[in-house]
Amino acid sequence: MTKTFSLAACVLLAMLAMHPPVHALDSASLPSSIRLANARAMIEARDWKGAIAELQGVNAPGDADWNNLMGFSHRKAKTPDYAAAERFYDTALRIEPSHRGALSYSGELYLALDNLPKAEQRLTTLKLVCNNACFELDRLSQAIDRYKAAGNKYVPEP
Repeated sequence: MTKTFSLAACVLLAMLAMHPPVHALDSASLPSSIRLANARAMIEARDWKGAIAELQGVNAPGDADWNNLMGFSHRKAKTPDYAAAERFYDTALRIEPSHRGALSYSGELYLALDNLPKAEQRLTTLKLVCNNACFELDRLSQAIDRYKAAGNKYVPEP
């Protein structure tokens, strides 16, 4: 019995030696793609303040998706910060001019700011980027239709 225990103990020790120890990770040490996923989950839950805090922790100003999510969160916040949203969307589009999310969401922002020509400009760009068929194009087109049907007043998505 002792030999069996010793052999099992040796095998276990050998296996442990081959694998580095596992440490708990705090969210700051996770890759930015995972932290963006965390922020997306907060956005899905409409936790705008939490999403902004998570995104600030990621701090990836050179990433178009990060800027788009920051813009979206600022635009949708309980007290919207449209100026910040516009800055983040514009930065996303400087980094990636064909970013469909930033094009669509910034178009909606322009409707909220009563700037229909700028929203329609984003729609035109989306038509080119999407070859006239994508979800972001449909979403902005519907937002513009709601805006016009309401007498040129912004109507958020139902």
